[in-house]
Amino acid sequence: MKGSHSPRAALLRALRSPYWWLAPAVLLLLILFVGGLGVGFAQSLNYFPLIGLNSPSLRAYTAILTDRGFWAALGLTLYIALTSTVAATALALGTAVALRANHRLNRWLTFIYQIPLPVPHLVAAAGIAMLLTQSGLAARVLYATGALERPDQFPALIFDRAHVGVILAYTWKEVPFIGLVILAVLKGVGQEYEEIAQTLGASAWQRFRYVLLPLLVPGIVATTVIVFAFLFGSFEIPLLLGQRYPGTLPVAAWRAYIDPDLARRPEAMAMGMIVTVIVVALLAVYRRLVRRAW
Repeated sequence: MKGSHSPRAALLRALRSPYWWLAPAVLLLLILFVGGLGVGFAQSLNYFPLIGLNSPSLRAYTAILTDRGFWAALGLTLYIALTSTVAATALALGTAVALRANHRLNRWLTFIYQIPLPVPHLVAAAGIAMLLTQSGLAARVLYATGALERPDQFPALIFDRAHVGVILAYTWKEVPFIGLVILAVLKGVGQEYEEIAQTLGASAWQRFRYVLLPLLVPGIVATTVIVFAFLFGSFEIPLLLGQRYPGTLPVAAWRAYIDPDLARRPEAMAMGMIVTVIVVALLAVYRRLVRRAW
């Protein structure tokens, strides 16, 4: 009995815990994340000794918050993230309900449904560009079939003010992610409640509106918050498919960061800190929603 309470036995029990094996990876991630965040925050406060900035100040934040271009970039980022999230959620809900009702082809359709998930965002942007530019595949097909007199009559969906190409690329990428979550919730819910409502005379729309949708709302809201946060902080697709000005806030931060003039680095970091604060706030909302759902 004494041996079981010895320091060696306690150490052996602790080493069997999975947390000890995860500790090195978690520690490395924390060092890289917290270290990078700390350096970025210091530079956003105009502390950049490499170029002679040794006195911390809020000059970078004042400069970007009084710049109309910053607010245009922030509004565009919110517009793209919100529109893409709403479109992806609506399509995901419809396709998930359809996949749930289809039994014979369910396995193959689910496989096709998951194809966009492993596709990198850069590849998705390149595919959308090759398909939807005025010299792309869609324009050439319509021209070859006589639907267009010239390929340049195809509507400008890439590098346009409405950022249609960006929204389409994001929607294509995020529909499977949201849809698979909704599909998992649908399978967990079952069809008993809908069958009871049907026996009480509820129509198909009433069963969906008053029975099924309320059961799906917690999962939908939690997932869409994650998607919105990701799209808000993403820059690859807007960089490749969007207009140069105004660009989204992450694109503006990236361009300021790679500017040869290192004096713009504090502004880039300040924009990055603002994006980080918004994304972290959204993740906090997500965590709270998940706790309520559980």
